[in-house]
Amino acid sequence: MVLRKIGLTLLYTLLSIIAIIILPFFSLAKLLMKFFGKNNNAFIFDFEKKRNVAFTFLVKHWFSDSESAQNNRVFVWFLVPSLGAFVIFVFVPFISGVYLSMTNWTGLNTGRELFLWFDNYKTIITDVRFGYSFFRTALYSILNIVVINFVAFFLATLVTQNLKLKNVYRAGFFMPNLIGGLVLGYIWQFIFNRALVQVGSLFNPSLLINGETALIGLIIVVTWQYAGYIMMIYIAAIQNIPQDLVEASTIDGANAFQRLKAITLPLVAQAFTVAMFLTLVTSFKQFDTVSSLTQGGPATQLPRWVGGIYGLAGDMPIVQSTSLVAMNIYQEAFTRNNLGLGQAKAIVFFAILLVVSLLQVYFNKKREVEL
Repeated sequence: MVLRKIGLTLLYTLLSIIAIIILPFFSLAKLLMKFFGKNNNAFIFDFEKKRNVAFTFLVKHWFSDSESAQNNRVFVWFLVPSLGAFVIFVFVPFISGVYLSMTNWTGLNTGRELFLWFDNYKTIITDVRFGYSFFRTALYSILNIVVINFVAFFLATLVTQNLKLKNVYRAGFFMPNLIGGLVLGYIWQFIFNRALVQVGSLFNPSLLINGETALIGLIIVVTWQYAGYIMMIYIAAIQNIPQDLVEASTIDGANAFQRLKAITLPLVAQAFTVAMFLTLVTSFKQFDTVSSLTQGGPATQLPRWVGGIYGLAGDMPIVQSTSLVAMNIYQEAFTRNNLGLGQAKAIVFFAILLVVSLLQVYFNKKREVEL
């Protein structure tokens, strides 16, 4: 019984896709028949006399004059503009990218590229620089998610208090998000290299001169830019907390920390799910700010423990300490002109980010139920 339901669901899904494809031709045929004075009902088959499951489903849910079929057709026509744009600009390039990731495409041999099957993916497994880049991206993402959400939640808690200029503060904290990542990187590069080094020994030499501190500097810049945006999500969630609960807890003698733990955090759990998803995706895809702030540098020697994973001995190769995965893909494709290999890296990156994002949403949703 279960297998039959699953089979019918898959069949109906496939039939609906077929119906959407042929719907324009069906609508054109009906229009022509109406124009020539033909009876539209003659065009609609009497599905009640048919015993074929597929035929009955198509006519009943898509091609009859029933209210359900008409609603489905109207829904598709409203969906066509956005769905068409999605297919043209997302789905088709993605499928093309999957094919190109299995070739030796360089950009100069377009149309003459050789099909290599999974050779590019095998190369990725042995690419120590890509592995190190992914490790640095994961480290940066974890730290970035924690810092941004902590700062954003703190600011949201602050500006939802009874402050005189709280709307001004909200606008001020949100303003950095309006600055583009490239411009922001150049501004903070000047701040780190020219302004802060004059303050004292704490910022001299510049944070960007060392691999570890450069990552910290990048986190500072992205937090300054993005925390205000995430703050707005938390503000919306905090303002939706029933004030009756807050007043009752205050009357019962709960302090601020107890109210935060027992009321605020459980009731803004959905906002945490959304905010963590946004910061996770943004952190993994970070490119523009890295490009202008550090250009992927500074150069450093590959840690021996990473080299040991790849079976390297002797002197370790030189790697870029802030060359995150997005920048590594860009350099592979457009600096070294290995577009096929770069596309393969992009596909692997997409798959990893998809899995990590789904896991994050799953566990956060589970946590919402527990809270």
